[in-house]
Amino acid sequence: MEIWTLLDGTAGSTLRAHVDSSGTLRADPAQDVFGWHRSAPGWCRGDACIPHFRTADLETDDGLDVVGFAALAGLVTALEPETRTLAAVPDAAARRRDLTGAIAPDVTLPTLSGEPIPLSSFRGSKVALVFWASWCGCRYDLGAWQERHAALASAGFTVVTIALDNDVAAAAPWHAEAGTTHPALVDVDGVAADAFDVVNVPTVVWLDEDGRIVRPQDSQTATDRFRDWNHLSAEASGEALRRWVTDDDPGLTPAEVREHLRLPSDDDQRARAETRLATWLAAAGHPDAAERHFTAAAAAAPHNVALRRGAMPQRGIDPFGDEYFRLAGELADAGVPLHRPLP
Repeated sequence: MEIWTLLDGTAGSTLRAHVDSSGTLRADPAQDVFGWHRSAPGWCRGDACIPHFRTADLETDDGLDVVGFAALAGLVTALEPETRTLAAVPDAAARRRDLTGAIAPDVTLPTLSGEPIPLSSFRGSKVALVFWASWCGCRYDLGAWQERHAALASAGFTVVTIALDNDVAAAAPWHAEAGTTHPALVDVDGVAADAFDVVNVPTVVWLDEDGRIVRPQDSQTATDRFRDWNHLSAEASGEALRRWVTDDDPGLTPAEVREHLRLPSDDDQRARAETRLATWLAAAGHPDAAERHFTAAAAAAPHNVALRRGAMPQRGIDPFGDEYFRLAGELADAGVPLHRPLP
């Protein structure tokens, strides 16, 4: 058995495994696998168990079929044998359950200083989760989001910005320039974009005091700096926000929230697994392997601009250059809008 690096959104995870003669990745069953352990009832994690009869075909004297077991456990995987690295994300069914539950998904993200903060810690206030990135023109809106935060804080509202950057250092200068004081988080492992199915930025999600989604993934801006490009009205989004905070009118009924809530597909989750692996490979100095997996991610979910454009800096490509405009043109030709504002 060899030591494989496991990229599952937690730090320092490893797996004792090897690739057998058929090319199957097999793990030592005497260890936890994705947090599951082998016991008398089957493979168990907490109160949940996968009975042995369901895993019988996956277990041989060589070990447990890791990819097959991941599928049973509700995970999508991507692997790179050359570097003994495996990435895993929840499958589409698991993500759909989380997004359509009574309460919004809860994830823990680092602040600009590295302090881990769970989204559930903001319950008790109305919250606008503002997804942005250092590679997006929406970085220039941070100051305006801060103004909205300050203007409405006394009414029980907070802005929480979430940067889709894999490095805190990429997001920090833009907050410093804007002089922000609102909670600023960084989605270094892509777990928040995954949990809320964010496919481009800027995207805003509103959560009420109990943590329920009252406005799902919405393309919103706080300034009109790029209105000629994105056709989004900062005034309209600001007025809608004030109506919600001061008059408790989110503009959508619960039925309309369900109607407009975007849910991930199997291909979306495969792209996220491939991107998580590619991002690690690029940072670890394996550009050729990284490029293979970035390409696989783009093929799986060509509409996911957050993944494709977010990968450009790691691939040595200018995210504001010709490659991005080629991507935008490709999606336009395919009838896929870059921005999707809600009513």
